[in-house]
Amino acid sequence: MDKLKLKSKRKNENSLNTKISRSAILGSIIGTFIAATPVFFSLHESVPTEKVWDTFLFTYDSNFWEDAQYGMWVLTGKIIPLMLLLIWFFTCRHWWYHAILVPVIMYVFQIMVTYKVEATNIDESQTIYLLPIMAIVIPSIYLIRAKMFNKINDAGKTMQELEEEFMMRPKGLWGKVKQYF
Repeated sequence: MDKLKLKSKRKNENSLNTKISRSAILGSIIGTFIAATPVFFSLHESVPTEKVWDTFLFTYDSNFWEDAQYGMWVLTGKIIPLMLLLIWFFTCRHWWYHAILVPVIMYVFQIMVTYKVEATNIDESQTIYLLPIMAIVIPSIYLIRAKMFNKINDAGKTMQELEEEFMMRPKGLWGKVKQYF
């Protein structure tokens, strides 16, 4: 009987160590990416200042921008904040994390508009396109907040306890992605 308990205890410790090591590895990768963002942003400086940029993988014609380096500067200025917002969205454990979707969608829209040939004023009319998303996200956040305050008045719980109750904890990044689709 003691040997069975000892085996069970060892198995639980091994699975805990595996979970901790996976978490540590993922956290290290995310932390390294965040710390390296200034390097990623300066990658545009390695692009030539010509209109057409030929590499062994692809050819980039900067049409509207007339300078490939300037076009890549604009792109990195949109992609880096988008990546940071996505990391924040997928790692946030607060009840209001859906609000992060609004700037995420704004940056995705800006990236799409940036490389349209007709793009003369990139950031001009994005609010019109964001209104439907904001019309869904903002009332949802308000309803969650209202439920929390109703529970505070009824149950006598603190705000911290309610945030923990509303906190979603899927198992890993894929679980969080599956939650939305």
